[in-house]
Amino acid sequence: MGKRAKKISKREIEFIKEQKMFFVGTAAEEGRINVSPKGMDTFRVMSPNEVLWLNLTGSGNETAAHVLRNKRMTIMFCSFEGKPLILRLYGTAEVYHERDEAFQKHIKLFPNIPGIRQIFSLKIDLVQSSCGFGVPEYEYKGQRTLLEEWAVNKGEDGIKTYWADKNVNSLDNLETAILDSPE
Repeated sequence: MGKRAKKISKREIEFIKEQKMFFVGTAAEEGRINVSPKGMDTFRVMSPNEVLWLNLTGSGNETAAHVLRNKRMTIMFCSFEGKPLILRLYGTAEVYHERDEAFQKHIKLFPNIPGIRQIFSLKIDLVQSSCGFGVPEYEYKGQRTLLEEWAVNKGEDGIKTYWADKNVNSLDNLETAILDSPE
């Protein structure tokens, strides 16, 4: 059944590479807890204790707002096909924006997907696996293209306007730093 470790094993890294979706959980000290599904080619294992994921523009920016106040993050992978498994990565996160040196260093690891917003780094201090026996099986049909099409139609200026309208504050009115000037 469930196991705990301080780092991701080689077998778990292979499992992560096979997954088409993952979930990110964050929370500030108070307010709403956020859980976001993520997909596409946006996840990279840097080492057994660090992962990166590329965050694309969406209707909210809760994860960034939370990480700026409370660096705790949980990432969960769940097998919907084949052998059942749930894998959770716990740790402390950092958010990098286009203006940050770390963003410029890591962006080369990802495809150029329209609507790129941030990169998150998670330093892992606990890896937990569990059986996943109760998770239903689903058949993967493919990635949706709607987000990329939306971002292409908006264009770079339209995306920045969207950020100003929808991504500057969280649901709990916490700032996200999306449009902050370089320091």
